[in-house]
Amino acid sequence: MKPLFFFLLVSTFNAAAQSIEFTNGNGRFILSTAEERTASIGIGDIDGDGDLDVIEANGRHWPGQNRVFFNNGSGIFTLSQPLDITSETSYATELADLDGDGDLDVAVGNDNAPNMLYFNDGKGNFTRGKSFGKLYSPTRNITLGDLDQDGDIDILITNRGDQNEICLNDGKGNFDSSIGFGTSEDSTIDVEIADIDGDGDNDLILANRDKQQNSIYLNNGQLDFSKKINFGTGKDETRSVAVADVDSDGHLDIITANIGEPNVIYFGNEKLEFSRSITFDSSKDLSYSIAIADFDLDVDTDITIANVQGFNTVFINDNRGKTWTKIFISGRDLNSYDIVTADLNGDGRPDIIEANSDGINPYHFNRKKK
Repeated sequence: MKPLFFFLLVSTFNAAAQSIEFTNGNGRFILSTAEERTASIGIGDIDGDGDLDVIEANGRHWPGQNRVFFNNGSGIFTLSQPLDITSETSYATELADLDGDGDLDVAVGNDNAPNMLYFNDGKGNFTRGKSFGKLYSPTRNITLGDLDQDGDIDILITNRGDQNEICLNDGKGNFDSSIGFGTSEDSTIDVEIADIDGDGDNDLILANRDKQQNSIYLNNGQLDFSKKINFGTGKDETRSVAVADVDSDGHLDIITANIGEPNVIYFGNEKLEFSRSITFDSSKDLSYSIAIADFDLDVDTDITIANVQGFNTVFINDNRGKTWTKIFISGRDLNSYDIVTADLNGDGRPDIIEANSDGINPYHFNRKKK
């Protein structure tokens, strides 16, 4: 079934949206003054002091220095250190307790170089571990989650132009066992992990570039992902996906960020059909990343989009996803490869960090207008 699209006019009358703003402190709130080729940002309490710290994945196709930034408790990052002395062609970084010792470790995905593990001593000092996955693959992203339901965190590697991989954790942070999914011709850029069919295991929602079909791979509970459900037009240039119940109907929906075409939400239902859809962003920007949060604190899902050669934006959900208010995060033309949300200053409001290639990486506090 071809998707049924509803194109929405962006509202300018959302009262909740008009009461918030995103402030960068007149350019003061940046991770550093270095203009890196940052492709990804990971967030978590790395040093165990109760606030959220940041890791940059730098380099993309060229070796760059990945860095750790420590939060001073008020959302300001006054200390920084290299993740490793080695420079890498890093596209992705994610944090989780990979070895089961109670602190956050780091997985780094590299382009045509070994993907690496870094283990935390609990204070934010990292020891380089072993590689995971194939040694030399065109890795563009990694996603963490328990795919085999054994209680530990596995790693999913997405490769552009090569088969994707699932690396299974033995519970101690060893990822020697791996299985592939998809084909060697896939151009997968992003994967979300979610129980899309509600059967108790985690399924995979793929964002594909190069006009390839976007698909959901359903898990049968035994890591068999042979059953697929397609969504989208079949020839999209999708670079990022997010999953949430946008219209609050009890079914998970799929939000897509597309390159040079509108950004679309595909609504799920009890039949696992994703034919009903809306365009929440008709701008045809070069959208590279999505993050979701409840920015206006009205208990629904809002969206932020990172664009290359354009302005990054927030879309505030109104009336259960039927209308959206567009807010520009800043007035600068950026090359943002990733955008993430977290409460950096502990005020209960989700803030935004941008990961920019060939530019500084700013963050923006979510403030209620006075």
